[in-house]
Amino acid sequence: MPVFPLAGKRLKLISCEIFHREMCAAVAQAARPVDIEFLPKGLHDIGQQAMVQRLQEAVDRVNADRYDTILLGYALCNNGICGLTARSLPIVIPRAHDCITLFLGSHARYLDYFNDHPGTYFLTTGWLERGGDLGELQQLSIPHQMGMDLSFDELVARYGEDNARYLYDQLCDTLRNYGRYAWIEMGVEPDGSFENHARQAAADRGWSFEKIHGDMSLIRRLIDGPWNEREFLLLPPGQHVAPSHNDSLIRAEPSPSPS
Repeated sequence: MPVFPLAGKRLKLISCEIFHREMCAAVAQAARPVDIEFLPKGLHDIGQQAMVQRLQEAVDRVNADRYDTILLGYALCNNGICGLTARSLPIVIPRAHDCITLFLGSHARYLDYFNDHPGTYFLTTGWLERGGDLGELQQLSIPHQMGMDLSFDELVARYGEDNARYLYDQLCDTLRNYGRYAWIEMGVEPDGSFENHARQAAADRGWSFEKIHGDMSLIRRLIDGPWNEREFLLLPPGQHVAPSHNDSLIRAEPSPSPS
């Protein structure tokens, strides 16, 4: 039986696995063929230089004969994408501080919620399924190297009880400034089990809980376009990502020629 391929090359999506269900849902309805490579969530914890190096390696693996554009399923992520260079293919990158912008559909909606509800810890299916286990990146993570993943008893054994209490309060209790879980429902959940888990987590900590309806529109525009300059950086070949220090968040900057 003859095969009639669609005109044009494919798109390549390189994404943090925290978006696994959402990106798969968007790609399933994409107008063009999109191939996905998910990278581990733990890249956020190994430092800016190591993170951008892993991203660059993924970008450099993309075959320019097969694809015509790379889509990046990442936000600014503590400058973790700064320095990323487009080689022979352009890269489309959302203008977002962190992943919550993509889950809520816009930077404006994220800022409104963030300002109105300080101390909120957001949860999605990706965070519940994949947020806790760093896998092979655990030993490389900055929290691990600083001892921030040690239990109180482990700190006592190393430093004594008085020092352990101080270290635990200052370094290990990373949730001490939070008091609220916000569950973002994206419409990709198979049932209510994820929401129930989030509600129970809030009850266990004595935190307040809110269910928020997410918005897939920004993720869908990343996959299908249009890639307007207000929401996306279109990084041309030969340029790299740089922070803009204004509302645009990121900009393209010419990369130095290899010596």
